[in-house]
Amino acid sequence: MDAIAAISTANALSAIGILRVSGEGCFAVCDKVFQPAGGGLFSAVCPRKMTLGRLLDREGKAIDSCLAVRFPGPGSYTGEDCAEFHCHGSPVVLHEALCALFAAGARQAGRGEFTRRAFLNGHMDLTQAEAVIDLIESETAQAARNAVEQLGGALRRRVEPVYDRLLDIASRFYAVVDYPDEEIEDLTRETMEDTLARTEEELEALLATAGRGRVLRQGVSTVILGRPNVGKSSLLNALVGYDRAIVTDIAGTTRDTVEEKAAVGGVLLRLTDTAGIRETGDAVERLGVERARQAAAAAELALLVLDGSQPLTEEDQAAAEAARLAPRAIVLRNKCDLPQAAWDFNLPGPALSVSAREGTGLAALEAEIAALFPDGEAPAGEILTNVRQTEAVTRALEAVRGARAALLGGLTPDAVLSDTERAMNALGEITGRTLREDLTARIFDRFCVGK
Repeated sequence: MDAIAAISTANALSAIGILRVSGEGCFAVCDKVFQPAGGGLFSAVCPRKMTLGRLLDREGKAIDSCLAVRFPGPGSYTGEDCAEFHCHGSPVVLHEALCALFAAGARQAGRGEFTRRAFLNGHMDLTQAEAVIDLIESETAQAARNAVEQLGGALRRRVEPVYDRLLDIASRFYAVVDYPDEEIEDLTRETMEDTLARTEEELEALLATAGRGRVLRQGVSTVILGRPNVGKSSLLNALVGYDRAIVTDIAGTTRDTVEEKAAVGGVLLRLTDTAGIRETGDAVERLGVERARQAAAAAELALLVLDGSQPLTEEDQAAAEAARLAPRAIVLRNKCDLPQAAWDFNLPGPALSVSAREGTGLAALEAEIAALFPDGEAPAGEILTNVRQTEAVTRALEAVRGARAALLGGLTPDAVLSDTERAMNALGEITGRTLREDLTARIFDRFCVGK
């Protein structure tokens, strides 16, 4: 493949900026833009070791003193000859160096092209390629741990045994039918039923991880509810760690939803601060109250904020009814630093005493949220983290169920085989594995040497 180049770090002032090059003629391109301090050519320096030298612009003039490293293929990220230049993090320096690489024969890399080449060259499967961007975009430690394990092949290792069992069924069937003279043991009906039943259980367990994967990648949609002036915006500010929302003593300050993200208890929350729920004649505020109710109906978690220093009101009860629209709710008895009022009310969830303004009780809130959204039983990396993976497993599961039903219903073997191959195709989409090549290899693996 032709040589490509790109800036791999952010386009901002920083201590270090990195340029990456890969492809055919990579080292010849780099020879034109880098001079090792010890003399000679970049293409001759020791591989996988940093080399100090001068970075040159299009006119051959030095624009930076930097470190360079070359990675001969196939033992590189992309499987091709690769190189990196670790420069001072000036956007001007990086831009000029990139232009020099273009002038020397490289072209601008497309989005994800380095990782795409790694996949095409067999250095990673599709789940590992997707884990690269998941790791870059991870917003919690749990998400990062899952992504790095998936990058190491954890999800592939969970899918492959399932795929191989189905492949065994299909290959035995074809081998027996197409080569009747060979002494190939046929699969019994009981063995096939047992294999399909076990496969169905494993796919159901894998599909059950999709909810956790969505939480890791997208976060939990969380709405903050309550009547005006109970401390909703103060809670939002306390959770995100800065003054995101305006806080005043004037009721109705928040008239529209305010959205922000925060990691709470190791769980990424997509927080929505809403207008205080109350009856109002203000048309704008009334619209904000309606949006608050809509946000509650769409949320996965409601944080109901009540003023613990005051008796509950009808507006509090209206906010509580809105909180019940969400599948999970936590009640926050705010202003716990003040004398507390007595309550006699059926709350929509467990109640915690907090002071949003002073930060009191937030550790208990973190623990409660962590308990509501636990890591689950699946090890890190063995979790479906996107819609593509989830849809593929869903189709595979439906096909396995169809194959099992056909077998138990006494249908002809080709009906069972058709659904088995559909399941294999769906599972192959997860990693990028090709059915035809694997099936052919497995069939002829059953022959004796010399046949």
